[in-house]
Amino acid sequence: MIDMTPPRSVSGRYRLVRALPVLLIAAAAVTDVCTPAKDRFDAFLFIVPGLAAVAWGGVATMAFGVAGGLVNTGLDAARGEPFLPTGLAGLVLMMVFSAVAAWSSTERQRHEREARRMREVAAVTQRAMQHPLPDRLGSLDLYLLYETSVAGAHVGGDFYKALKVPGMVRVMIGDVQGKGLGAVETAAVLLASFRESAYSAADLPEVARRLQTSMERYAGRGDTAVEDRFATVLLAEIPDDSPVVRLLSCGHPPPVRQHNGHTEYVSFREPSLPVNLPVTVEEEHVVEEVAFTTGDRLLLYTDGVSETRDDNGTFFPLEERLAAWVREPNEKIPALLSGALHRYSRHGLDDDTAAVLIAHR
Repeated sequence: MIDMTPPRSVSGRYRLVRALPVLLIAAAAVTDVCTPAKDRFDAFLFIVPGLAAVAWGGVATMAFGVAGGLVNTGLDAARGEPFLPTGLAGLVLMMVFSAVAAWSSTERQRHEREARRMREVAAVTQRAMQHPLPDRLGSLDLYLLYETSVAGAHVGGDFYKALKVPGMVRVMIGDVQGKGLGAVETAAVLLASFRESAYSAADLPEVARRLQTSMERYAGRGDTAVEDRFATVLLAEIPDDSPVVRLLSCGHPPPVRQHNGHTEYVSFREPSLPVNLPVTVEEEHVVEEVAFTTGDRLLLYTDGVSETRDDNGTFFPLEERLAAWVREPNEKIPALLSGALHRYSRHGLDDDTAAVLIAHR
């Protein structure tokens, strides 16, 4: 028995597509009977298998083809045409069309199953790499914007993490150079290192050093794509007992702070080099400390935000846009930012995009 009932989860448009074969068979039959014999509409029945293949399985597609063939044979009989050879030729032709359409439908369903499995694997991978950002940590509310440049992709080279550790909240956001699986692998290494070091490192410079050490050790295995990758990283630390935020930039774009109604970039006197940059430089990591009190907001982001360009090549005016949204509710900022970026770059985002808004309650 063939189940002809559409799944409950399909949309109204999909239901209409599934109903088209039935509607076409009925319309062709009624029109052919109600019009003069010289005006023939039974040829439309040969479209039925192709329509069925778009939304139905192989067996159902073949069933629609058989139904169309029988209706066509009945219309020939009503006009007084002999079954041999005209009716038989039409029926055979309809079966050939139906068989091809049924095979096409079966292949479509196979590809759809593979695509679903790939989406499930990607979703699991994303959860394993980057657990959903918590809505609240201590006295902070967190809001996330995360989009990949590849349509349908779940994981990219941008990464983020926020953890509540004893006495403070520590946040990391970063961007791996390049794209593809090598970028994802590099991001996974840095996320794992941050999860460990955030709890035990004495300060942000030690966290940064451990990130570098983790990359060097992982790249030293010789069987990965990490060795040739570097990443920009921004580390933030918000202590529970002080109205400040401490920041350390490893070649990453500066965050934007909204403090007492004013919006401005946080400036870094001496930003550090990106993590795993293929140069040997002995440097001290310099931490910036700025006020961060109740009602303040801090936006951490990747270059997918700051380097979005319009048709004239002008960079997205992030500071200006955030200043215009200073009175907007915190939860609206990610959606406002996403919409503004897509409108600013009419051809779509060229790079992975991540932004974390930290709001001090």
